[in-house]
Amino acid sequence: MMPIIPLRKLVSAIGLTVAITFAVATPSMYFIHDYIDATAQMTFKARLNTARVAQYIYTHDGMWQYQQLRLAELIQLPDTGAQPIRQKIYGLANRLVLEEGAPLDAPVAARSSPIVVAGSTVGVFVVEESLRETFYETGLVAFVCSLIGFAAYFALRIFPLRVLDQTLGELHDVQRSLAVQNERLDAALNNMSQGLVMFDSSARLVVCNKRYLDMFGLSSETVKPGCTIREVLDQRVATGGFRADYVEAYRADLLAAVAHGATFSKITKLPDGRVISIVNQPMTDGGWVATHEDITARLLAEEKIKHLAHYDALTDLPNRVTFYERMETALSRQRRSEFVAVLSLDLDRFKGVNDTLGHPIGDLLLQAAADRMRSCVRSEDLVARLGGDEFAIVQVSSTPTSDVSALAARLIEVVGAPYDLDGHQVNVGASVGIAIAPTDGDKPDQLMKSADLALYRAKADGGGDYRFFEVEMDARMQARRALELDLRKAIVNGEFELYYQPIIDVKTKQITSCEALLRWHHPERGMIAPVEFIPVAEHTGLIVPLGEWVLRQACAEAVRWPTHVTIAVNLSPAQFKSRNLVPMVVNALAASGLPAARLELEITEMVLVQDNDGAFAILHQLRNLGIRIVMDDFGTGYSSLGYLRSFPFDKIKIKIDQSFIQDLPAKQDSVAIVRAVVGLSSSLGITTTAEGVETEEQLASLTAEGCNEFQGFLFSLPKTAADIARLLGELAPRAEAVA
Repeated sequence: MMPIIPLRKLVSAIGLTVAITFAVATPSMYFIHDYIDATAQMTFKARLNTARVAQYIYTHDGMWQYQQLRLAELIQLPDTGAQPIRQKIYGLANRLVLEEGAPLDAPVAARSSPIVVAGSTVGVFVVEESLRETFYETGLVAFVCSLIGFAAYFALRIFPLRVLDQTLGELHDVQRSLAVQNERLDAALNNMSQGLVMFDSSARLVVCNKRYLDMFGLSSETVKPGCTIREVLDQRVATGGFRADYVEAYRADLLAAVAHGATFSKITKLPDGRVISIVNQPMTDGGWVATHEDITARLLAEEKIKHLAHYDALTDLPNRVTFYERMETALSRQRRSEFVAVLSLDLDRFKGVNDTLGHPIGDLLLQAAADRMRSCVRSEDLVARLGGDEFAIVQVSSTPTSDVSALAARLIEVVGAPYDLDGHQVNVGASVGIAIAPTDGDKPDQLMKSADLALYRAKADGGGDYRFFEVEMDARMQARRALELDLRKAIVNGEFELYYQPIIDVKTKQITSCEALLRWHHPERGMIAPVEFIPVAEHTGLIVPLGEWVLRQACAEAVRWPTHVTIAVNLSPAQFKSRNLVPMVVNALAASGLPAARLELEITEMVLVQDNDGAFAILHQLRNLGIRIVMDDFGTGYSSLGYLRSFPFDKIKIKIDQSFIQDLPAKQDSVAIVRAVVGLSSSLGITTTAEGVETEEQLASLTAEGCNEFQGFLFSLPKTAADIARLLGELAPRAEAVA
């Protein structure tokens, strides 16, 4: 009875723990929940009314502390049936400006929110609410939970102990009676997933399971306890589960191993193709236990895994590992008169197929393209899929240029032909980069790198073509990589500066806006042009933090300019993809104090091409804030009149690219394009701005066509922040006189 005493104490302790936990934890959680909910509502009310009061103070800065009636109206909240609240407004030096609401019963909780106007704290808004009802409800919950916990304690203590007293004695008797049987049964039961037979020291069968009989097609009438090992083997021969000429040799080897206490293992293949693993394990009494496992499926799985380790699962082409191994072999066996060519192939516009038709169609396309590639190469050539839509080919030839050029041209033609995939007509192209050993490298990694660089050039040149590797490609790639590393350092070290180029009203000749232009002062290379580093920033995503810095800096500078001058800031398509653009703009305006109406955000048509619906949604949010939206370089990209209809550009500018301006007034086609854009904009009530105006003749031509604004070297080069501020200061009196 000694083991029963700790168990009884354990049951009592569990009952007591459950009771105390329920009686204490439930009221506590109830109070915490109500308290958090109440304080969260107070915080929301405080912030809501703080925003109302701040907006009112912004327009009545001097007299707001004496407008108690108006302030009281502002902070009135609809009656929702919740607890009464008391609201207070304190000014500077903690002076009470307004107190609204009846006195509250203790205890009282309060939440406050600072009143910030134009970046400065002008007061504090406080919301108070009584917690008396919360304490009362918590007490009631605690009383009910105490009663339930008391009942639970007795229920958990009395009834389980009564059952334990009746059953523990019976369990001990049953356990003793089962112990003798478990030793023999465990050997069979633990191997029920396999065929199991047990023989005694006389080599006679003690037990076998059903799995063993089914595995070899044996009958329980012929194979039963008492049979000798020889008789069992003879039965397996009769059913085709054992070779007749191997029975005596197998029996002799088995008995010899058991006599020496050694495990005897064997893997045998049956006539029907199944593979059986047999393990004979000796026992201490001189007998042995044999397990028979059908490992056919496992071996097939291992073969499949081995195949997948070297072949692509989708296309069944060799994968990257096999490709590099075969390329290494080809290079090591390369003869003096032979050349090893590596072709890097990429499908053009493959991402568009996945995005529009889905990944299942994309997979079908990859499989079909792989089949076409196989049809283009010789049996000794190797086609591999390296990943995604990237493929590679190794070809050994004695005339590399002609053979490889012919293969590349054939691949581009065959792979680029239209596909019919599950009812969808799919058109993609193929671009190929070629590297040849030993000229372009004698190592697999070096050759593959050279082929990839050639592929990048082919895609950069428009795709659907092939390029051979040139040494200059590697130099350009290294330079681009170095520029990327320097660009990351420049963002951290603050090596950027904003220049500003004025935008002039054609009629008044006054500055109406300034465009922010980014400049990079490299510590070693000096000034780096934006055309050189902006594409790298967009490709790497660094344009997002860089664009945020430009926006904040431009707003901070523009707030000190005359109020009629706006600031224009360019936005990249990558910033629209970040989905954090609107909060970033709002924060920049709030931090600088610049009115939203003085900010113009310039976008290119590429923003709308890449994400039409998402871009329009963001543009509408920005325009609702009062920000002007400028379409930059209209007419040079994928211009669509649908953009002008889909987005209300009624108070926005459309910029005419300088490529049209440079030919004015000499070329009539440029004049016609400018006339068409200006006429369209005028009919829609949209301001037009001409970029790159450098001569009086160009300005006269633009003026005659009705262009509203211009910018360019004719009026001013881009200037530093200090210079543009000085220029605006000098022109301010003249602008006031004109107004």
